[in-house]
Amino acid sequence: MQTTGLVASEASRPALYLALTKPDVSFLVILTTVAGYALGTRGPLDWLRMGHTVFGTTLIAAGTSALNHYIERDTDAQMRRTASRPLPSGQLQPREAFWFGVSLIAAGTLYLALATNALATLLGILTSVTYLCAYTPLKRRTTLATLVGAFPGAVPPLIGWAAARGTITLDAWTLYAILFLWQFPHFDAISWVYREDYRRAGIRMLPVVDREGKRTFREILLTAALLVPVSLLPAVTGLAGARYFFGAVVLGIMLVEVCLWAAASKSNVRAKWLIHATVLHLPLLLGLLIYDKFIR
Repeated sequence: MQTTGLVASEASRPALYLALTKPDVSFLVILTTVAGYALGTRGPLDWLRMGHTVFGTTLIAAGTSALNHYIERDTDAQMRRTASRPLPSGQLQPREAFWFGVSLIAAGTLYLALATNALATLLGILTSVTYLCAYTPLKRRTTLATLVGAFPGAVPPLIGWAAARGTITLDAWTLYAILFLWQFPHFDAISWVYREDYRRAGIRMLPVVDREGKRTFREILLTAALLVPVSLLPAVTGLAGARYFFGAVVLGIMLVEVCLWAAASKSNVRAKWLIHATVLHLPLLLGLLIYDKFIR
């Protein structure tokens, strides 16, 4: 029986290491990096260079996630949602996660430096450092951690844009602003659903101290409402046209409607639907923006 368990454990190690990279977060990084590169491109799209950019950025993001697992392993053990993760469950040792994360970040940094340019590489490094050294420790100290984390969380489209152009323009900052605001309804909804878990672990997400949810859903509604005019800026600056403008209006209003619906009852069920709505909203918005640019 022990031998069988050992074999099963060894066979599952790739899956355990994959779990350390937080594939859902990596997908968001891939999506927004692709958008940044595609929108920052002048002329025909260089698919190979874009692939290099996405690969290097994903390596850094995956390594950052692994180190986040390492730093928060004790906290994760106190939460039902995360207790089965590789480190708190004992399936991997902390040193394995640490060196795995460091190796991925080093590899991603080197890859970006060789395949893209210094600006994109620097942005990748700054994102990782800010996430690990500012956002992660602040989660146990202040509800402002979500605000702090939104800054590095919105950087991937800048990395893509920098790799395509070698500089950061106003249009790139517009993409940054869209992703910055989008994170609040998304992550506040997640925090509301898992607020008891966060409370148990001593993580000071806004819903933990805002038991009635008034501040949480006020923030969700405010940022979703602000996202509507901000998401129209690409049409104002000339990055996109009328097709994108009207599509963004519809998508923005629909997201606000879901936020209002969720805020009306503040139930976990509606908050989960809001999470799904945000997950759908971002790729549709960015996809429409890319489509509008390349068919004009």
